[in-house]
Amino acid sequence: MPAVVDPLEIGKGRIVREGTSVAILSFGTRLQESLKAADLLAARGLSATVADARFAKPLDIDLILRLAREHEALITVEEGAMGGFGAFVLQALADHGAFDRGLKVRTLVLPDVFQDQDKPDVMYAQAGLDAEGIMRGALRALGMDNMGVAGRRA
Repeated sequence: MPAVVDPLEIGKGRIVREGTSVAILSFGTRLQESLKAADLLAARGLSATVADARFAKPLDIDLILRLAREHEALITVEEGAMGGFGAFVLQALADHGAFDRGLKVRTLVLPDVFQDQDKPDVMYAQAGLDAEGIMRGALRALGMDNMGVAGRRA
């Protein structure tokens, strides 16, 4: 434990890694997988910002709008169902006109199906919430889901 602990400001997220092409906004337990996804994207020549939302309510509107303004695409990642954090972010983006500038967004959530019980890593992979799945979501948002290394068509 550090000698001095900075208090966690309610409603404020944080940038964990800076990038330029795509922003990955993680809420909850998928932060480390989001960072791994950023590494996978970097291997393909794409720079990713990774942000830790920390709070669903209140949303860090300033952080979300910064990510929308500075990136071509924004991916939300949560270990939750449709209609949760990602939906709150979509509403905030719509309210602030972020889609008017052509922002591409994907919300990654648990699937709306019964998942057979398995090891957590297997279940996250099936749900697309592991590093590979997050990377694929970012590539889909950028229109590069059929791209090979360094952005060349496969």
